[in-house]
Amino acid sequence: MIASQAGVAAVKVSLDGFDTHGNQPGTHARLLKELAGGLVALRAALVELGRWNSTLTMTYAEFGRRPRENLSNGTDHGTANAQFVLGGRVRGGLYGLRPGLARLDGNGNPPFAVDFRDLYATVLERWWGVNPARALNARFAPLDILKA
Repeated sequence: MIASQAGVAAVKVSLDGFDTHGNQPGTHARLLKELAGGLVALRAALVELGRWNSTLTMTYAEFGRRPRENLSNGTDHGTANAQFVLGGRVRGGLYGLRPGLARLDGNGNPPFAVDFRDLYATVLERWWGVNPARALNARFAPLDILKA
């Protein structure tokens, strides 16, 4: 589909299985290896097609994980999470502060360093040229992660 000449505005691909409340280490290692392999293959295909610089890839998850291990060798739902953004116009690097493990809230969650809506505002405004305030029902600060 991405290789077609029709032009595709957005594609969603899912990788399920990260909701691991038990036996997490092996499962996450396998899933992260699968994710990495898929992203490497996607990049290679986009470079071959000459579309790496005109494609933006972003990961997201519906919830984070708490840092403390539970009694089942897993972790429970949390509030903070990591996201990856890839593409030929993406400025590499880490954005935000390290997780505040010394500042967990009453439920054992670290504070988030970057509001995910700031990342969405970045994509909307700086990639698609759309007013993010209309889509997000508020104003969020775009991140300086994209090259012109």
